[in-house]
Amino acid sequence: MDPTHNPTGQRETGPALRRRDFAALAGGAWLGAAASAQTQAPPPAGPAQPLQPGGWSNWSGLQRCTPQQILSPGSEDELAHILRHAAGPVRLVGAGHSFSPLVPTPGTLVMTDGLSGVRQHDLNRQRVTVGGGTRIAVLAPLLDALGLALPNQGDISVQSLAGAYATGTHGTGAQLPALHAQVRALRLLTATGQLVEASRERSPEVFDAARVSLGALGALTEVELQVQPRFFLRRRLWTAPVEELLAAAPGLATSHRHFEMYVLPHTGYGAGITHEEVAPQEPQVVDGGDEALLDDLRRLRSLLGPWPALRRWVAGRLIGRREAISVDLSWRLLSTTRATRFNESEYHVPAEQGLACLQAVLAQLERHNEAFFPVEFRYVAADDAWLSPFYGRASCSIAVHAAADEPHDYLLSELGPLFRRHGGRPHWGKLHDLGPAELAALYPRWHDFQAVRRELDPQGRLLNEPLRRLFGEAPRG
Repeated sequence: MDPTHNPTGQRETGPALRRRDFAALAGGAWLGAAASAQTQAPPPAGPAQPLQPGGWSNWSGLQRCTPQQILSPGSEDELAHILRHAAGPVRLVGAGHSFSPLVPTPGTLVMTDGLSGVRQHDLNRQRVTVGGGTRIAVLAPLLDALGLALPNQGDISVQSLAGAYATGTHGTGAQLPALHAQVRALRLLTATGQLVEASRERSPEVFDAARVSLGALGALTEVELQVQPRFFLRRRLWTAPVEELLAAAPGLATSHRHFEMYVLPHTGYGAGITHEEVAPQEPQVVDGGDEALLDDLRRLRSLLGPWPALRRWVAGRLIGRREAISVDLSWRLLSTTRATRFNESEYHVPAEQGLACLQAVLAQLERHNEAFFPVEFRYVAADDAWLSPFYGRASCSIAVHAAADEPHDYLLSELGPLFRRHGGRPHWGKLHDLGPAELAALYPRWHDFQAVRRELDPQGRLLNEPLRRLFGEAPRG
């Protein structure tokens, strides 16, 4: 039996966050009248337009292109040939779960799923060698079968390893760095099809640049990862007033292996999540009801957006205080699925600025009646990859979202300045509007990265126009 459906040990207190509770609260004449005056709830978010034949779209539908060709190599040799001879710009893509315009190209788009799988493993050293196109959701159970596990994962697991590393993808944990910190060695095919092997001991500058590269140095075909023995986690999820969670956050971050927080705009409530390592035991999993809650928050917005006080009161009745405990293997608890499509902006601010920045962001969001997505707040340890948002500093990550079929410009125009005021560095896979001068001031090794990039790709074959602007390169003639 799939343990994720096992109700054994389920424990919840307080009102569950379920659609049936919303329906009960919405049954009053005052809310029923408001509902009758509204159109139906918006349909599930999806691509804004149908894809053209042969085209590509990212997960949210925001980024799209119709390249000359889309290729799926099954080996390093095939990929090397493509990099040498295919029409440029050549861009590589895994899951397409980034929101920034890293992938779109009029030239050649290369799908990396054919470069997948565990190639070697060393149980004594707890090292595995894995194809760069391997999806995290595929790798995790493969490692589990070997008695191993990734030390940390992000909140979703659909990404390819190469894509996750290229964008600085991370999980949460004040003592746990981003995913690229697990890399001990790598194989990189450059824009000319040349193979470069890099580690801290061999081509260290390439290693420091390639762990977070925005896909601008070449194709990450293989990585050697430091992993650990498989382990179980105990997850506690609870809801509480926002002020209570904000006050407790620093202590929770230092006293737990993982801590994160979700603040629900226009409700006065948020959710805290902690994970602690525990002894192996029978899985006990409680569904957090994320999608049902998101549906309810969107309905509340649609019905009661013009009446913020009433919306807040109803939300308080809907959410209240509750707690749910789950225990399972780490990889089953750390990542979740996201069915509702959205666009996202995320910045990483110095840890000491985290709560102040979050409060400023929440205050601005409260001025937008249309906002309903939870704001995600996480802690991440420092690392030393040159373009890592966590280079040289422990950070707090703050992510803001808007439904994929709704305007999202305010995430950049209104929240972007708040992030920058607190020293924020952007998540490379999320929306931002920073240029090369601003980025050079934020990243101490920015110019070192550019030197390595120009050495490995002197013709700029891997640069689409958004990347050319980002790096301060002249547009193609």
